[in-house]
Amino acid sequence: MATEPVNINEYQELARRVLPKMYYDFYAAGAEDEHTLKENVKAFSRISICPRILIDVSKIDLSTSILGYHISAPIMIAPTSYHKLAHPEGEIATAKAAAASETIMVLSFSSNSTLEEVSASCSAVRFFQLYVFRNREVSAWLVQRAEKSGYKAIVVTVDTPKLGRREVDIKNKMISPQVKNLEGYMSTEIVSDKGSGPQAFANSYYDASFSWKDINWLKSITKLPILIKGVLTHEDATRAAEVGVDGIIVSNHGARQLDYAPATISVLEEVVRAVGGKVPVLLDGGVRRGTDIFKALALGARVVLVGRPVIYGLAAKGEDGVKKVIRMLKDELELTLALAGCSSIKDITRNHVRTEHERPQSLL
Repeated sequence: MATEPVNINEYQELARRVLPKMYYDFYAAGAEDEHTLKENVKAFSRISICPRILIDVSKIDLSTSILGYHISAPIMIAPTSYHKLAHPEGEIATAKAAAASETIMVLSFSSNSTLEEVSASCSAVRFFQLYVFRNREVSAWLVQRAEKSGYKAIVVTVDTPKLGRREVDIKNKMISPQVKNLEGYMSTEIVSDKGSGPQAFANSYYDASFSWKDINWLKSITKLPILIKGVLTHEDATRAAEVGVDGIIVSNHGARQLDYAPATISVLEEVVRAVGGKVPVLLDGGVRRGTDIFKALALGARVVLVGRPVIYGLAAKGEDGVKKVIRMLKDELELTLALAGCSSIKDITRNHVRTEHERPQSLL
């Protein structure tokens, strides 16, 4: 592009131009017909913002906290795999950008840099994403390393008993890099005739029997807070609160698992109501604008996580690109607050948005 990107979509276009097709498709694609992938973004457009006027918004405070940790804005970096496919500096660049942006990065288990390398790269609060393996000793070993390396929470992904059918990866015969975090502990080399390396790996090692009773096992091996990622219904939200998790992430895995699962923003309020304030509710999926963040906060999310936008910034401009993407979302969110009549995150209420099911109320 001849000019600097002015929104996330333009960063996506830059990433598409610079990345090999196989890698761009790996990051950008969803499962099967990609209905949910499209809906994650479109669902935000069906929510309108109801601004209030004549309010002093000369000073805007975007800061908030999650699990007691202060962050400069309600924006965290979601766990995403294989950052070195996007840029040679990989997760190290992303971690440094997160630290500079005063926010929290959730490091993916499938990172190209080890959790120790990322921890040593800069001083910042970080969480670690965990998959549960058939061999529970592997998962326990990863948790112990995360604790030792100073990670502050475990984000356990629970929507992957098997990997979703990502047809673009199958067509491209996507080859996944060796899992750096397992190097020296176990071999992760998979020979597959199915076309997709990530799918073969997941189906070989992830534990499809992992269930609610096993949350107690996870709690027994760590003192770190546990967030459960992959909740989409009020039933599961209620159950998660009952088993004592420390946070819930409303997520459909970036629309990469079950196609025709609901868009995350469309079920956020259902989950928030079910939890009843017992634990914080976070959201990922489809966030591309500051207005999206505002809508999620109005519907009860404490924080949103962004994944693909970070990858697009990383691919386009490395560490600086990640910082610019986060800055862009912050600037858009700040403007949204000002125009909606909110001087801080705490001022955002349910009355600031109207969903597609709500009709305008008028007084005669």
